Amino acid sequence: MRINKKLLLITALCSGMVFLQSFTQKHDDDRPVNLQVLPKDISEKDLHNVMRNWSMALGVRCGYCHVNTQQPGQEHHQFDWASDMKKEKQTAREMLKMTMAINEAHLAKIKTMGDPLEQIVCVTCHMGRTTPIISVDSLPRAPKPAK
Repeated sequence: MRINKKLLLITALCSGMVFLQSFTQKHDDDRPVNLQVLPKDISEKDLHNVMRNWSMALGVRCGYCHVNTQQPGQEHHQFDWASDMKKEKQTAREMLKMTMAINEAHLAKIKTMGDPLEQIVCVTCHMGRTTPIISVDSLPRAPKPAK
């Protein structure tokens, strides 16, 4: 009887380890698909950071650019990350190409105090809004100093 209990315990532990490994191992299916502008070998961490920065720069959530496939009754949002159905995703790609071109072709050539000028990023123009601030009148006003 004692051998059977040990065998059962060992089998249960091994099964548990195999089960847990399936959650920790990276599968090719987990890799991002349909990356057209970002590097295809971008790490999950770097991709998450890029998306979080874009989200904050435009003041939006994932569903602004990505198709939400959540079904009624589901607790968490589900997205079709690869889908190109939303025009906002296409716009984001074009804006990324534009900022890359500006940074590489123009800002890299400008020197201030001997250092290259900082690169522009989404927040440079968007400042937490979905549309870029395009006129001086759109800029936030500084509060008037107290007398």
